[in-house]
Amino acid sequence: MKLTNWAGNTTFRARDVHHPTTLTELQRLVAAGDRVRALGSGHSFNDVADAFHDAPDVAGDLVVLDRMPETVEIDSAARQVRVPARMTYARLAPLLHEAGFALANMASLPHISVAGSVATGTHGSGIAQPSLSAAVSAVNLVTADGSVLTLARGDADFPGAVVALGALGVVTTLTLDLVPAFELRQYVREGLSTDALADFEAIMSAGYSVSLFTDWRDTRVWLKRADELTTPDWYGTTPAPAPRHPLPGMSADSCTVQLGVPGPWHERLPHFRPDFPPSGAGDELQSELLLPREHAVKALRELYAIGERIRPVLHIAEVRTVAADDLWLSPFHGRDSVAIHFTWVKDPAGVLPVLELVEETLAPFDPRPHWGKLFTRWPSCPDRFRSLVGRLDPAGKFANGFTRILLRE
Repeated sequence: MKLTNWAGNTTFRARDVHHPTTLTELQRLVAAGDRVRALGSGHSFNDVADAFHDAPDVAGDLVVLDRMPETVEIDSAARQVRVPARMTYARLAPLLHEAGFALANMASLPHISVAGSVATGTHGSGIAQPSLSAAVSAVNLVTADGSVLTLARGDADFPGAVVALGALGVVTTLTLDLVPAFELRQYVREGLSTDALADFEAIMSAGYSVSLFTDWRDTRVWLKRADELTTPDWYGTTPAPAPRHPLPGMSADSCTVQLGVPGPWHERLPHFRPDFPPSGAGDELQSELLLPREHAVKALRELYAIGERIRPVLHIAEVRTVAADDLWLSPFHGRDSVAIHFTWVKDPAGVLPVLELVEETLAPFDPRPHWGKLFTRWPSCPDRFRSLVGRLDPAGKFANGFTRILLRE
């Protein structure tokens, strides 16, 4: 049986796939291996988690931590939780809520693993909310010689060890910051005009988490906020009369509760429910580009202008905001950002030229790619991250084709 990513567009080229059951077993596997990569929930759309090295016939081993102990340790006094790397947000969030805590933000899908999400810079939305990676206060990983390394916030190398693409070792646990549990209401507003983009900052600040869903012609707003929304003609939009799926025409049964009904944070922040298959169940490709937020309005207008060329291979696009962080490889390093996400039809040959057009259109705004999605223009690698990889993995045990492109000088 072939092992593929969630979308099925990447087949992992591993020599062997290992499922260790203890930390000691994992340490032995890593120490004995010559090429090792860790695989999370497989929700990346490129080969960032693949085990191939310089060529398809130079493959290493994949390590999957799905049989490791799933122990969650909540430190109420410190407002932190230590979680196993492979755990999904869907399994973690209810445990935190029951203990009276929450994560500050979540991604659209709760089905994804904590470590994989963190390692690739995955995010939710919110003017004041940074990425999921920014919630990490400590990382434990098995390094090339099989030893366990802990890096905590304040350590010199910590900002390079959070969004690290698996290049430093196999992450075993992460410690995350917590906030008190809270409730949100979710509204969908329809008919946002392009003229309303002039109010982009106000619109995106009108909730705890706000997303625009668009095909670059018709636009809806997903608004998640604590207070009831009482403005009938909010920015010229109308309230959706029934629950909506982000993809027009699809059943909203898989979506979290809308229509302003209050509910727990973990049942409102994601767009999709954990007890349903995620999003389009893999029948899609994804790309995402992150730009400085001050360029949002101009960049969005440029995309609306080429909408006719994008729509034939597009399911839907989503626009979100993400606050800056200080993590070296984070797409949000040092700048508040607007995230422009594309859910494409599953047609690589048809999508590629349109993706290249989108990248060219956004190039003047200094875009950075989401590391787990499709892109063709590589950003430069910070020298300090390259140096950190050289110190922790001098022989390139955790390297693959993806990281070798990134780390090239």
